[in-house]
Amino acid sequence: MLRDTLSGISAGTCISHGGAVFLACENRTVGAVLFSVALLCICFKGYALFTGKVGFLPENHARPAVQLLLLCLLGNLIATVICGLLVRFAVPASGETAFAVCSAKLLQSPAATLIRGFFCGVLMYLAVSVWRDRQTPVGILFCIPVFILSGFEHSIADMFYFAASGIVSVQAFGFLWIVILGNALGAMLLPALDLLGKGRAA
Repeated sequence: MLRDTLSGISAGTCISHGGAVFLACENRTVGAVLFSVALLCICFKGYALFTGKVGFLPENHARPAVQLLLLCLLGNLIATVICGLLVRFAVPASGETAFAVCSAKLLQSPAATLIRGFFCGVLMYLAVSVWRDRQTPVGILFCIPVFILSGFEHSIADMFYFAASGIVSVQAFGFLWIVILGNALGAMLLPALDLLGKGRAA
């Protein structure tokens, strides 16, 4: 359990670095591309990122897999909150940018937030599955900028942004859980369809 949680903390730390560079970049496209370093490092090092693992739940939903998923989510949360608070303190300009970003996010309807999380989940599954199947970073280098520039929501990155913004509220807490649900549903869509197709073919 400790190992899985620590792996989640490592992944959350990587995502925090991606979020930090995105907040620091005036050019949104450049920031979106540089954010890819987070998932690249996570995949190369084998760290446990919730949005990178939840898509494989349809293939393996045994108790150990679910436990790993929950522990990595906890680790992701711990790291992004700590890193977000540190960035807010050390780089006030990024904290101000995060506040503006998160304030805009909270204006979205729950349905819009869920859908944005859903589409991000699809792209996250594709990025990680292409890496796992082909050992190529191409999926990461394209899928990450695509979800950011499309305005989709990534739950772990959002944890970092909210921590850096200083916004603590019931609304923010609810927002994050909606994004987590959307990411999970989106990430499981394609593998679930694959399993359904294989089942019918058999």
